[in-house]
Amino acid sequence: MKDAMYRRTGEGRFASTIHAQGAWNPHEQHMGPASGLLAHEIERFSRAEGLRIARLSYDILGLMAGGDVSVTVEMERPGRTIQLVRAEMTGPDGRPCLRARAWLLATTDTEEIAGLEEETMPHREECDPLDGSAIWGGGYIAQLEGFRHKDSRPGRGWSWVSSTHPLVEGEDAAFGEFVRDLDAANGMAVRVSPGDSGWAYPNVDLQLHLIRAPRGPWKGLDTRVSFGADGVGLTSSVVSDSDGVVGRMEQTLTLRRVGA
Repeated sequence: MKDAMYRRTGEGRFASTIHAQGAWNPHEQHMGPASGLLAHEIERFSRAEGLRIARLSYDILGLMAGGDVSVTVEMERPGRTIQLVRAEMTGPDGRPCLRARAWLLATTDTEEIAGLEEETMPHREECDPLDGSAIWGGGYIAQLEGFRHKDSRPGRGWSWVSSTHPLVEGEDAAFGEFVRDLDAANGMAVRVSPGDSGWAYPNVDLQLHLIRAPRGPWKGLDTRVSFGADGVGLTSSVVSDSDGVVGRMEQTLTLRRVGA
């Protein structure tokens, strides 16, 4: 098995590896692996019969330094058909750096009224290989496999992504591994180059709504990136797996001149 992004060193304790390294700073974790780890721990904590995660909401509280981190999970709102679960990552300095809340809802058979209004993604076979490392640095992006549709342009794009390294060493973390690669959307349809333009635009949150449970290693990202005129932006994506649309995602951006 390839080296994982995290090694479990105890209950709720992990050591990050180079494959979780961020794109903006070499000493931090990428939001993708960190969000996937919290999703994995929430799922481990709340495997109630007949419930699934319908929404994940993340807030980045500060720089997510790499190294030894801890994750705590607790129930905020228990229930038979609706639950709210909270998770938090604490960095090597002892400060909380990432917080997540997940709504879990009861699943029932609603096939007879099911319907989607989202447009389908171009198939992966219709897209060209994408080398994310040509745009972004960091160990996480270096291991990411990607494809981009030929009609993509700055601010609008269709891409498929999948990681080549597991999330947690020796653990089945399929749901966390699906969530992990979604944060990459902010780098898939960039309006301006992150290096040459003199601008940075990291996201401060991530909101994911899941219409159904995702399946498989590939994530399709139908992405729009908007920059406002007062320092705030928004990355919006329709998220798919190989079977079709699974939900929607939003990322709030803070637009900053590099070095400012």
